[in-house]
Amino acid sequence: MAMTSKERVINMITGKPLDKVPASTGFGNVIVAGLEKYNLRFAHVHLDAQEMADAAAATVEIVGIESPIVPFDMGVLAEALGARLNTYAHSEDLLYPTMRDKFVQTADDIVVPTDMANAGRIPLVCEAIQILKKRFGDDYPVGSWILGPFTLASQVWDLNDLLKSSAKDPAKVEAILSKLTDALILEAQAYIDAGADFITLREMGATSDVLSPRMFKKTVKQWSAKIIAALDIPKVYHICGGTDMIVEDMASIGADAVSVDVKNDVAATREKLGPDAVILGNIHPYDVFTAGTPEMVRTEVQKAIDGGVDSVWPGCDIWPATDVENLKIWVEMVQNMEPRRKA
Repeated sequence: MAMTSKERVINMITGKPLDKVPASTGFGNVIVAGLEKYNLRFAHVHLDAQEMADAAAATVEIVGIESPIVPFDMGVLAEALGARLNTYAHSEDLLYPTMRDKFVQTADDIVVPTDMANAGRIPLVCEAIQILKKRFGDDYPVGSWILGPFTLASQVWDLNDLLKSSAKDPAKVEAILSKLTDALILEAQAYIDAGADFITLREMGATSDVLSPRMFKKTVKQWSAKIIAALDIPKVYHICGGTDMIVEDMASIGADAVSVDVKNDVAATREKLGPDAVILGNIHPYDVFTAGTPEMVRTEVQKAIDGGVDSVWPGCDIWPATDVENLKIWVEMVQNMEPRRKA
């Protein structure tokens, strides 16, 4: 009996046998064609649960991707903690919300809401998850994601101060990351309670392009592991940028799967992590899917397959103006991959 897309995605993330590989992602994948289908403005979909759900569902309906994902912007928890955002709600442009200011100087500036499910826009995301669950039932998994605490810290605290303090005042950084970790666990739990089928922890700011491997182990790793241990659904751990030097630490954090982007040598990662690890990656979402030709898409997807990934994921959010035909090529190639664990 054929598996559903939901069964495939969950089995793929958790390293279980598959009848075929699902074309999925753990990141935002709203596209302009989907916005047009439901007459939506991108800058407003972050502010309305039904619009958010429609935008996520449209990519499933148009492209065939097997994982509707919400939210789309990276300011949800920062706003719930007190950050002020520019939302550009009335703009016709493809604009994500942006931070107006940095409001954290010490850990005392962070007040974690006791009722996180009702803080800021988190209720909107939860409602969007519930709408998608009702819409797709058990056919497709509804995914969600949270930032890692180091990445969140760089949103609410000056990045230069964060980097300097990581070396010169680690106790201050630890106090801030500890509070943010607690907040992130509550955010993720709200999404899980709303019905999310899997969660991606996106510690994008902890790339080796920014932090040394030693600093990653010292400053980031324990907090990522604490979040992963607290969540009782399938989990993916993702870091952007250079990860070749820390991928073994990423794999040891405890998530079911590791997601990497185009700077990662996935063939070397497979060799380091061995046959049992679930590795997802590593297509550049803009250079390949948006700006690339169909031939480039085929070449890069095949390169990832040959490198030994369990499924070909984009290395970050799909840009809304991405070429639909390029996405369809990716979906078709992934769905025709030979599963590394055959049912």
